[in-house]
Amino acid sequence: MSTSTDSLADLLGGRRGALDATVPPVAFALGWLLSGQVIGWGAGAAVVAAGAVAVWRTSRGEKVTAVLGGLAAVVVGALVALYTGRAEDFFLLQLLSNTASALAWALSTLVRWPFLGIVVGLLLRQRTRWRKDPDLLRAYCRTSWVWTATYVLRVVVFGLLWWSGQVVALTVARVALSWPLVALAVGISAWLVPRSLPADHPGFLHPRVPGEQRPEGGGPAAG
Repeated sequence: MSTSTDSLADLLGGRRGALDATVPPVAFALGWLLSGQVIGWGAGAAVVAAGAVAVWRTSRGEKVTAVLGGLAAVVVGALVALYTGRAEDFFLLQLLSNTASALAWALSTLVRWPFLGIVVGLLLRQRTRWRKDPDLLRAYCRTSWVWTATYVLRVVVFGLLWWSGQVVALTVARVALSWPLVALAVGISAWLVPRSLPADHPGFLHPRVPGEQRPEGGGPAAG
């Protein structure tokens, strides 16, 4: 999967989302600590940092909707912490969103519409041809459990730290379980998908659809 790993990582919260996952939480923790654990200072620092990241991302031509989504998540987290008076609640939205993602990925795999296949299919403009290939469908289902596991890991770690009120540890976990974990999942996926296919399979770039004639030269058939 080496030809699409960068795009896959970006779509699934990789390097482009690393700033959103790193800068605002670190700013929140620093503002909270340096002010003597005043949530308002931490919340303000996080929102300012998120605004700076949004401006920088916009200047680089990234989609406004994606930029505003990252900014909105920080603002909501800050408002929740201010409302409850618990600094750890700044991370509550992340805990909830990862719980929802874990459930969604697991369900998509169980109903045999694995999110990994959907994402890769979009990247390669295969539409749903990949799903007509029983071997490729099986490979994507198998590998999607890896991505489900990443969300479950975040839920367990974030949940335990949130429950015990470990703000600094939550910040470290938020950073450590963002881009590095996505990179690991992409690497495992790139290794696992081809090894889950039969030896005679042409690869994930060329779904093998029953009854479909492959063009000469081994290129992908028209969808």
